[in-house]
Amino acid sequence: MTDLIETQAPDTARLAHVLHRARAGHALLDATAETAALSLDDAYAVQDRLTALRLDEGRCHVGWKLGYTSAVMRRQMGVSVPNHGPLLDDMVRHDGATAAGFLHPRVEPEIGIVLGRDLSGPGLLITEVADAVAEVRACLEIVDSIWWDYRFSAEQNTADGSSAAGVVLGPALDVDPLRCHRVPVELSEDDVQLATAVSAAASGHPLHAVAWLAAELAARGRHLQAGELVITGGLTAATPLRAGRVLSARFGGRTTVSVRRPAGEPDAGLGAPTAGR
Repeated sequence: MTDLIETQAPDTARLAHVLHRARAGHALLDATAETAALSLDDAYAVQDRLTALRLDEGRCHVGWKLGYTSAVMRRQMGVSVPNHGPLLDDMVRHDGATAAGFLHPRVEPEIGIVLGRDLSGPGLLITEVADAVAEVRACLEIVDSIWWDYRFSAEQNTADGSSAAGVVLGPALDVDPLRCHRVPVELSEDDVQLATAVSAAASGHPLHAVAWLAAELAARGRHLQAGELVITGGLTAATPLRAGRVLSARFGGRTTVSVRRPAGEPDAGLGAPTAGR
């Protein structure tokens, strides 16, 4: 058995295959056992290769998720900078969905932005981003890390697509995109309130988060495309989605989106984590 990441320069193709096989096999990997440093550029190279493996299986790219745009999420996970990952068509669910087959899912309420036209950075003004917005949506992100017990470095999390696993797409919010940072949010489990936030928690304004993503993609020769969905980062701490429970978020006091997990479904990784091969 060998380390997942070699002591020399990481083999990004091999690591992508390791992550892909582990998720397909419903097995968690032990990030703490790995010894070599993975740079952020390496991590995005792994992410790109992992995404390519998924697209080769017939999935389609539909947008992007942002991670760690809020202080509460950075504190919870010990990550100091934002990152991003892909959203694929089989990740998208609708309000009231049942989420089954995940490893150890957690849920975050987020502001979703649907783009009406292409955006290319860097240096986008918030007004330029607002002009490109087709809809502002209430969303719940389902994060589901391949790393055991959610213990990872920022680079390992980035390699795994920033834990992107699902997004529950709720109703459109009746809000001017320029004012979508003022939306109050309440997160509840089975109608018991767990946390509150304001949408400005995402980078001070969800559209700032979109501008940041556009700049990051531009640095890699890419751009945001019309029709893509961008979920702009968790507004509260990520909350475990427990079997038999419903998590819901209310946006602006009246718009609700929810997701449930089937009763009796166990988390993966209840035993020892595995190592890469």
